[in-house]
Amino acid sequence: MNSKLILSSAVAGLMAVAALGGTAHAQDAKEAKGAKEKCYGIAKAGKNDCGTTKHACAGEAKTDNAPDEWKYAAKGTCEKMGGNLKAPAKEAPKGTAKK
Repeated sequence: MNSKLILSSAVAGLMAVAALGGTAHAQDAKEAKGAKEKCYGIAKAGKNDCGTTKHACAGEAKTDNAPDEWKYAAKGTCEKMGGNLKAPAKEAPKGTAKK
């Protein structure tokens, strides 16, 4: 009976540690996200963080520093690296007249 008590205590302790660890990890992720911002025009070929109108996935940038490709950068550093915080204006489809 004593071994059941020890085993139950050990399992409960592991569950408590796991729950606290998950909370700490979530807080770290939240802080890291707050310290970053999308920076357009600085991604190298194959190193972008997300999709654009030309593709749907990270890592698919075809050229370096394409104006519509973006990467997360530390807050306050984007423009120092030559990037832009705003996405470029969308172009009209070819063959359509501008009014």
